[in-house]
This record gives sequence, C-alpha cells and structure tokens, in this order.
Amino acid sequence: MDMKTASLIDGKAFAADIRARVAHLTTRQGVTPGLAVVLVGEDPASQVYVRNKGRQTVEVGMNSFEHKLPADTPQAELMGLIARLNADPAVHGILVQLPLPGHLDPEAVINAIDPAKDVDGFHILNVGRLATGQRAMVPCTPLGCLLMLKDRLGDLAGLDAVVVGRSNIVGKPMAQLLVKESCTVTIAHSRTRDLAEVCRGADILVAAVGRPRMIRGDWIKPGATVIDVGINRIEEDGRARLVGDVDFDSAVQVAGAITPVPGGVGPMTIACLLANTLTACCRANGLPEPEGLTA
Repeated sequence: MDMKTASLIDGKAFAADIRARVAHLTTRQGVTPGLAVVLVGEDPASQVYVRNKGRQTVEVGMNSFEHKLPADTPQAELMGLIARLNADPAVHGILVQLPLPGHLDPEAVINAIDPAKDVDGFHILNVGRLATGQRAMVPCTPLGCLLMLKDRLGDLAGLDAVVVGRSNIVGKPMAQLLVKESCTVTIAHSRTRDLAEVCRGADILVAAVGRPRMIRGDWIKPGATVIDVGINRIEEDGRARLVGDVDFDSAVQVAGAITPVPGGVGPMTIACLLANTLTACCRANGLPEPEGLTA
C-alpha cells in the first residue's frame, strides 16, 4: 500500500514571509511603528522572549522600547508606566510579558493598556469586539494559526473545525476567528465526551490543550489540516525535547497537512505581534490596514 504522509506547514518560512511583508510596509508608510515591551522580574524564559521580540522588532524597521522592572515593583508603579506608554504617540503597541510576579494583578494590568495599543489582544474590550465580530486587536497565536490555515486552504467557509482547548489566550479566540470565517466550530476540552470521536469529525483540527502527544493519529480525519499549538518540554531517552499536543509520528500518516513542533506555530507568534503593531500604527494614523495580516 502506498503510504502518503501529510505535507508540513512550515511556520518558520511563513513567519519569515510575514516579517518581510511587515518590513516592506513599515518602510513605505512614513510613520515608524513603535513596540513597547514591559518585563517585570527575572524569569529566564521571559527574558529570552523579550530579547527575541526586541531583536525582531528592530529588524523589521520598527522602534523597540524595552522596560525592565525589578520583581518587587509595586502595582501602582507598573500602572504608572502603562499610563505613560498609553500617552506616548511614538508607542503604537504595548506588551506586558506574562507571567507577572505573584503580587501583581495581571487582569488589572492588561486592562489598563489602551485597547488600541493592546497588540496581545488580551484587553477585555478587544476580547468583546472579537466575540461580537467587530474590529479588534486579535491575539497573536490564533491570528498566526488563521493566516496559515487560509494560506493552506483558501476559503474556510463550511469546513468543520474542532478546537481542543478553551483558554482565553488561544482556544476561545481561535474558535471565534473560525466562526468569523464561516466554519462550523466545536470547542472541545478535557471534559468532552468521546474526545477522539469529536476530533475525527474535523476538517480543521487545532490542538491547544497543553498535554504532550495527547491527540493520536487515529483521532484524525484522513486529509484533515492539523494545527498543533502545543509546546511541551519532555524528557525522552535521557534528553529534553519539545513535542506538541499531537502525536506527530502517527498523525503525519493520516493528516493532509500538519504543523511540526518545533517550527510550526511557535515562530508565527512574534511575527504576528509585529503585524499587530503595524496594524495599530496604521489605525492610529488613519492609514490603510496591512492587507493579509489582519483577521
């Protein structure tokens, strides 16, 4: 029997293309977008993320403003910084790196950001606008997933989509974006009855549940497009490695297309953060929104 494996959706290449488009548009519009990133404390993973964000921001021709605060920074001081960034016309996007130290209230911090500068898409006004189909800043990871799906499949209308995971950061906004594209959408999760059977009905399967290799190949409809958002660090054969929420080795034998881990959804997140910053700058200055980089 001829064993056909899924085609890989190359997130690295796709993200590089988005960054190139953002850089091209940034040089042409006459206003330099500015992204402010706020890091509180010394979390090593967050420090790496912030460093990567700053480097890629500068590479596409944007201004990068980094604010590193000590771990014991009081809530009032952090809120004061956000107020200053809200008022700064050179700053078009504001991102507060999560998680925050335990004494700080992340919801209050996120909702203090001007919704027009909320390039993470976490402000309650942006969440509400997305849910009601209005123009919003869209969270970066779901936006990246949607752009890859549309590139792969074209028109998504009428397709059956299953999103496994209901987080506010990925699962819920991903489902809302797919509804907006006229998919028939099911949100599944750990309490779903017969999760495997629900997944088997999906033309588009988005895994965002945070459990390594949970979704196996026999859960996948033949020819389905699988977007694996999971990034799980596991110990295997005496070494650490990253795996997704999908069991890649079995899924690749069944799916039509699949994102690998690493190298799939991950690189899209910062690329879409830059796209959101460009979008915010265009909106603030009455310029046309960047085509193909918004939801």
